[in-house]
Amino acid sequence: MSDVAAIKALVEKNKVLKQEIAKIIVGQEEVVDQILLSVYTGGHSLLIGVPGLAKTLMVNTIASALGLGFKRIQFTPDLMPSDILGSEVLDQNRNFKFIKGPIFSNIVLADEINRTPPKTQAALLEAMQERAVTIAGNQYKLDLPYYVLATQNPIEQEGTYPLPEAQLDRFMFAIELKYPSIAEEIKVVKETTSDYKHEITPLFTPGEIMDIQHLVRRIPVPDNVVEYAVKLVNSTRPNQDNASEFVKQFIDWGAGPRASQNLILGAKAHAAVNGKFSPDIEDVKAVSVGILRHRIIKNYKAEAEGISEEDIIRKLLS
Repeated sequence: MSDVAAIKALVEKNKVLKQEIAKIIVGQEEVVDQILLSVYTGGHSLLIGVPGLAKTLMVNTIASALGLGFKRIQFTPDLMPSDILGSEVLDQNRNFKFIKGPIFSNIVLADEINRTPPKTQAALLEAMQERAVTIAGNQYKLDLPYYVLATQNPIEQEGTYPLPEAQLDRFMFAIELKYPSIAEEIKVVKETTSDYKHEITPLFTPGEIMDIQHLVRRIPVPDNVVEYAVKLVNSTRPNQDNASEFVKQFIDWGAGPRASQNLILGAKAHAAVNGKFSPDIEDVKAVSVGILRHRIIKNYKAEAEGISEEDIIRKLLS
């Protein structure tokens, strides 16, 4: 199949996939779109929202519809790295045997990731970057495709630990979940208090998802789009000579080069699911808030004036 035909097929399959997910997940179309873009590019996603917004159900539903293996890890203050990665145990013959932890799956839901201390959070770093884990000097490869979809409670809540910047940077998207509208909440209440359960039909195989990832990477990008993405990321850095007064005033740290890479990958996937054979600047803008939100560290002045990371990004886009 040619790449043009493959993109047309992806557009149709993506529509059917979203209809399948919508059987269980009411509303939240933008959130689902961003998670699917990260799946098509091979990126990880961080879902941020208060408890009770169906973050866990959403990830489980998407994993089922994609036909991928799914494991959930509940992060708690007493969770140890070995509870995630697995550990070596002595078998009956006094030989060490490796017992795999729940990180060995296609989609790993790191639930309430910021309720566990940094040492345990760091256990995910190698898996997210290298798609492998090292235990007692032995490296074990993870099954592909591999995604970490983490949920995080707002930092202001009791009993949370902020994620290290190095780990935040490994998430392609940080996606904020908002409360549903009244109409959506009425639909949720009706559907979740009845005895009827929707069945999800798996629509992909792991191999097909890997093919989509390769297809997205093959999509050509005009030089002016790459230049726009890099200049946008560069404009978030307050210590650059060309930094605007606005950025110097409100940002402590800007985004790194991984943000530029993710903007282009995200723009390629956004173009593909919308039937375009090459991304333009509008595609970069469409994915920029989710990709930059967690990579910009605002200062106390921005905090005091109630300026959010999203406000800063929208100002830079305009």
